[in-house]
Amino acid sequence: MRFEPNSAEEKALFEAFSKTATALISDNLSRLPAANGLRPFHKPAGLMVGRALTVRVAAGDNLFIHKALELVQPGDVIVVDGDGETTRALIGGIMVAIAKSRGAAGFVLNGSVRDTAEIGADSFPVFARSAIHRGPYKNGPGFINVPVSLDGMVVSPGDIVVGDEDGVVAFTQDEAPALLEATLAQEHKEAEIMGQIATGTYKGAYAR
Repeated sequence: MRFEPNSAEEKALFEAFSKTATALISDNLSRLPAANGLRPFHKPAGLMVGRALTVRVAAGDNLFIHKALELVQPGDVIVVDGDGETTRALIGGIMVAIAKSRGAAGFVLNGSVRDTAEIGADSFPVFARSAIHRGPYKNGPGFINVPVSLDGMVVSPGDIVVGDEDGVVAFTQDEAPALLEATLAQEHKEAEIMGQIATGTYKGAYAR
């Protein structure tokens, strides 16, 4: 199943996932996918949900991120594989402002950012590995809309990307409806357990 960008079906799916948590989603992906080391740099304001606009760049170079910003559609999460390089920032406040103005849903970078005071003062989602003041090269090469790897988590163009304080997960559109159903079922079960704990009726179970 493929959802048309910004269709009613896609918006409903994004809205539903925006009320879940990455930990629950991860549990129902067999706890396998993980972009280790990524953390939010923005002001906490709920989950990030969108479709992946993928970018592969040379380590420390952001030329193709600039090119990707010309292609952004509302609801895109710009997912950048920067080879995990942390000695140069791939984006800063200006590029974040551009992405936000064009309706992007967020940035996810296997690399570093800068202008963290600006980024941290706003709720626009930015996930990255670290921060550093040194800026990037702008020479290329790079690729847009190709499968990328974020420390072992493969993200393909159009995949659904969800991020919160615990990190980032990604999954295909095809598996999204069943995954949502399983995640909501687990959420309901855990809410029941919390209720039992609160009332002193919890009998014990294998904790997640």
